[in-house]
Amino acid sequence: MRYNTQVVLAYFKQERLPYCVPEFTFCEGRKFRWDFAFPDFRLAIEVQGGLFSGGRHVRGAALLQEQEKRNIGAELGWRILYVTPQELCMMDTVNMVKKCVAFRLS
Repeated sequence: MRYNTQVVLAYFKQERLPYCVPEFTFCEGRKFRWDFAFPDFRLAIEVQGGLFSGGRHVRGAALLQEQEKRNIGAELGWRILYVTPQELCMMDTVNMVKKCVAFRLS
């Protein structure tokens, strides 16, 4: 299942989440991007599509690239939430973001 970025951003705005950037490049000199990022909080959402259909996220070479991306993100102080496309516009995802933002503010 694919998702519509504009619909997701509108939903996040409606739920009063902080400023969110789609396809956010977080590492200078690399092409690594978070699917959605809340840069002020170094919080990212990664959408895990194709998990049960042989998509990119379950193939060896891509998994190694994802692992490198995650490790570099961690080194740079990013927290990453993982969701499926179906979970993007759900209150569970909104609540996870709000908890992470509150943690960063405390």
